[in-house]
Amino acid sequence: MLYTECLNPDLQQWVERLRQGDPRAVARAISTVEDRRPGSSELLKALFPYTGHARILGLTGSPGAGKSTLVDQLAKHYRKQNQSVGIIAVDPTSPYSGGAILGDRIRMQDHFADSGIYIRSMATRGSLGGLARATADVSTVLDASGRDLIMVETVGVGQDEVDIVRLADITVVILVPGMGDDVQTIKAGIMEIADIFVINKSDREGAERVEREIRAMQALAAREDNWTPPIIKTVASDGQGIAELAEAISQYESYLKKENLLLKRNVENWRERLVEMLRDAMLEKARAEITDGEMGRYAAEIAEHKRDPYSLVEKIVSRVAGEI
Repeated sequence: MLYTECLNPDLQQWVERLRQGDPRAVARAISTVEDRRPGSSELLKALFPYTGHARILGLTGSPGAGKSTLVDQLAKHYRKQNQSVGIIAVDPTSPYSGGAILGDRIRMQDHFADSGIYIRSMATRGSLGGLARATADVSTVLDASGRDLIMVETVGVGQDEVDIVRLADITVVILVPGMGDDVQTIKAGIMEIADIFVINKSDREGAERVEREIRAMQALAAREDNWTPPIIKTVASDGQGIAELAEAISQYESYLKKENLLLKRNVENWRERLVEMLRDAMLEKARAEITDGEMGRYAAEIAEHKRDPYSLVEKIVSRVAGEI
């Protein structure tokens, strides 16, 4: 018996509308899971059996690398192939409203009338890793809605951007000449997560130097899957190199299937995500156990050295664990 058969009629109808790609049902579901409204957990449980079909493509890189333009051009390419696309654009958080500063990505408004593309901007809300806390849940919603491809464009914050690998099947790292990327590729931890490198704005001086830096780094360490990430040069504003990038993505997909690596990667990704989900769930439960007044009192006692924080944390953990 499917979980949906046990749902109340309203939720069951909502799930069915979402699975048919109804944009209002999708928007409502995304808002529900993003804000963790009541019923979000039940909704995700109902949707999960219908997921696992969409390819999830992560695109990351330094600010100003032209990620949004590249995503826009890729979306156009895949729509010409009659593939439905979901785009999750993780933006910096406004310090005033808490919302995504870049809103709905004005660059992508050409797709507004295309029902085959669904675009959602999300605010990071201060979370590390360049990914909003609920990005994985939003991808679940889009996957269940029948999208063939989901592109996750991250905010581009450098080393912590490696969180994208917990969600994406394929990760594209975008670099740009003339912005210090030749140094950043050495310093930032994103070198290890790239399945494909893109040198965008490659008509600029210094593109060859960035390529040499990447190849030098690749020569220092081989990947466990023996895949050598290709380097694709693009000028996204003109659409140059987009077809080549799509071909590189397809080739890596074929490689994963041929070497039976897709399941292994998914298992590794879920292991990391489960730890993260457990951490979030335990934190929420612990916070529910402690009032703001208690937290303030504990903090004051620790600051005055009347109590040590280690024993306090052990006590809270024991209290929470006793209720599970």
